[in-house]
Amino acid sequence: MLLDKLKQYNVVLASNSPRRRELLADLGIDFEVRTIKGIDESYPHDLPVLEIAEYISRKKAQAYRAEMAPNELIITADTVVILDYEVLGKPKDNTDACRMLSELSGKTHKVVTGVTIVTTNATRSFSTVTDVEFAPLSDQDIHYYVEKYQPLDKAGAYGIQEWIGCMGVRHINGSFYNVMGLPLHRLYNELDTMLKG
Repeated sequence: MLLDKLKQYNVVLASNSPRRRELLADLGIDFEVRTIKGIDESYPHDLPVLEIAEYISRKKAQAYRAEMAPNELIITADTVVILDYEVLGKPKDNTDACRMLSELSGKTHKVVTGVTIVTTNATRSFSTVTDVEFAPLSDQDIHYYVEKYQPLDKAGAYGIQEWIGCMGVRHINGSFYNVMGLPLHRLYNELDTMLKG
């Protein structure tokens, strides 16, 4: 069983995201959180949009690898929201958040989470894609959500597990947890496969 295999490691979640912490805990994995400030999250402008999240997760992993202990297993992740091949990052302010949600209103977009798992002798990276369809959102709905929930730390300016996801997401194709920031089913299976070797 994976949880038994993980006992030989000190598992580190390298993320500031409270949602990723909750999700990894839901898998029953014991872990600690460690963050390094100032990691460069830029990417080549000609990189295909579906590869950006995985590319950034690998860059994050490299930053942690330099100071990891022999018994550590580090998990890094990055999530991007893509609408019409344009990446919607974290909004700069409330006005920017409202703009993003207006663009997402009534449309289907992609959420991609890239994950990298690192030990001292192996690295494994993957991406998971989920299609999310929003029903049309009124300006009143958008302003209420942004003012009340302040989604400035979220790619695409929304959390699917919050009010706007409950009332506004019409359909998803793929992993719900991926949209929250960590594709749990895929992560569990990738860890299991990696630790069999």
